[in-house]
Amino acid sequence: MSVDFGFALIEKHPKPPRLNQWMEDVDAILPRLQGHYKSLWMTDHFIWGDQYVYDVWTVLTWLAAKWPSFDVGPMVMGQNYRNPALLAKMAATLNVFSGGRFIMGLGAGWKEDEYRAYGYDYPSAGARVQQLEDTLEIIKRLWTQPGKVSYQGTYYAVNDAYFEPKPDPLPPICLGVKGEKTLKLAAKYADWWNISDAPIAYYSDRSNLLSRYCEEIGRDPKTVRRSWFGRVVTARSEAEVQKLATSRPGIVYSRANCFIGTPAQVVEQMAEFVAAGNTYFMIDVVGQPNTDLLDLVNEEIIPHVKAM
Repeated sequence: MSVDFGFALIEKHPKPPRLNQWMEDVDAILPRLQGHYKSLWMTDHFIWGDQYVYDVWTVLTWLAAKWPSFDVGPMVMGQNYRNPALLAKMAATLNVFSGGRFIMGLGAGWKEDEYRAYGYDYPSAGARVQQLEDTLEIIKRLWTQPGKVSYQGTYYAVNDAYFEPKPDPLPPICLGVKGEKTLKLAAKYADWWNISDAPIAYYSDRSNLLSRYCEEIGRDPKTVRRSWFGRVVTARSEAEVQKLATSRPGIVYSRANCFIGTPAQVVEQMAEFVAAGNTYFMIDVVGQPNTDLLDLVNEEIIPHVKAM
């Protein structure tokens, strides 16, 4: 399978000079990404301190309509922010309207402060995992079963739910998970698996565990596509790289949580993931919308990794 790249849009930012600055930046940079990236990604969050944060569904709909050369997906949808049957309907609708360009990214949910701030219950980790399984069951059944669909889960249910139109083709389900229980769900339900901000040792450990769980249920591990989501910090000199590594307030980037270094060093780091079975990198280029940095990634990183 070939190696693909997705472009992750900035999930949060300080108050801009103009309210539509974020959209202007996206419109300025996306033309130079065409032909290099296959997809566009946005995280599903409500708050990051006092910074600007946008609703993922609105952003994905705007992107799908305005930029028809890209697939679109959330990285990843917090499953209990939306009723699962409604989520299935939203995804199917966007998939139809985009001509089959939607990827369903899903996770169990984790960011407690935004749950509390927006009035959501924040159940235990175990409950969120069970909610995720109920959500996957409901989505899969609504997308594929003819007639009325019923399902009674531990937390979620549907009762004689008529669901049309069915998405065609079916959106890939990409589970962003890393725990043992959630990796078992990936083995059972996922078309793609994603892990974020992981160094190669941890990535390999989790990927191998996923393979083991697939084998236990009689599934070929190769039928689950492996992907990685996170940051790329690159520049032409080490000094510029180190400056970028601390350019976002409150964050320090290193080999422990991103790809970092000159383009040649980043290519070498990504090669380890490709050798471990990864075939999709969804990357947030630190420094965007700086077009010189974006061109550097386009010209000196992506072609070399795709050729592996």
